[in-house]
Amino acid sequence: MDIHLHEITVGELADGYEDNAEGGVTGYGGRLDIRPAYQREFIYDARQRDTVIDTVTHGFPLNVMYWAVRDDGGYEVIDGQQRSISLCQYVTGEFSHDGRYFHNLQEDEQAAILGYRLMVYVCRGRPSEKLQWFKTINIAGERLTEQELRNAVYAGRWLADAKRYFSKSGCAASGIGSSYVSGSPIRQDYLETAIRWAADADGAGSIEEYMSRHQHDANALALWRYFQSVITWVQGTFVTKREKFMRSVDWGSLYNRHHDEVHDTARLEAETARLIMDDDVTRKAGIYPYLLTGDERHLSIRAFSPAMRRAAYERQGGICPRCGKHFAEDEMQADHITPWSKGGRTTADNCQMLCADCNRRKSDT
Repeated sequence: MDIHLHEITVGELADGYEDNAEGGVTGYGGRLDIRPAYQREFIYDARQRDTVIDTVTHGFPLNVMYWAVRDDGGYEVIDGQQRSISLCQYVTGEFSHDGRYFHNLQEDEQAAILGYRLMVYVCRGRPSEKLQWFKTINIAGERLTEQELRNAVYAGRWLADAKRYFSKSGCAASGIGSSYVSGSPIRQDYLETAIRWAADADGAGSIEEYMSRHQHDANALALWRYFQSVITWVQGTFVTKREKFMRSVDWGSLYNRHHDEVHDTARLEAETARLIMDDDVTRKAGIYPYLLTGDERHLSIRAFSPAMRRAAYERQGGICPRCGKHFAEDEMQADHITPWSKGGRTTADNCQMLCADCNRRKSDT
């Protein structure tokens, strides 16, 4: 990987500065993505901006910035986004400092600011190298999310098109998936979720591998169609929206494994409603994978309290009722006499203590 130090002036940075809101922020003659399109919009507050301008006007060194070289020969800011925006905003007259706008300064004061030299480390390398480097330097200020870092590495036509579907406020993915996906489009949560699901579906294994495979695709239509298929399947399988629980479900994984199965949706709805009311089910979002897989571990069934465990141990005299051997209390595990799946409750009278081996054997049967 090639990392070299590059010096530019504030004047060069602010040349061609444009803020297109969710369309992104550019500078350096249009060659630098200061904030890529649809990346979250975070702006320094007045105190933070003043600190940046104070540093420059006094000629003090500003912390080094980091850029990545893009495939098209342009650049993208990896660290230093808000410092860059603050400098450009001040030079273009968007805010005042110490009661004066940039145009109120004397010519020599303006020249000193425009000529101030910024230290920038520029990185060029393989995607895996750049991603590791970006994660390492992402240590200060408003930290980038994991997906924002990936976006910097795998930029291209495919990613630009994917952001159109998944990364804009009020985007298409939010319109159909807001009841089933957590997070915010502009924080790249929708895009990250869609890629993670799709990576699982086609065996890519990781988000990075999927983005690497598709980086140079002409568009992201396949990802969008896949996301639509997942949401349509969820809506048709679990017909009642329960956003509080549904948003934390790994729907893509469930779709990839169960979308060809035929389910009685009325029965699923009745079971969902019953389990939501069951106090023993402590993880309500786990109801959906449980109904498709039958694996009770998704539900995090309420555990017996220490008092229930102790009462059962005393009642049994430390004897495991299955093998007849005596054990210390900490060598035994609490178990439902009547299994939860057969109507047994997590109550003192339904608690028994089994040795670890017998409890495992019972669970295996």
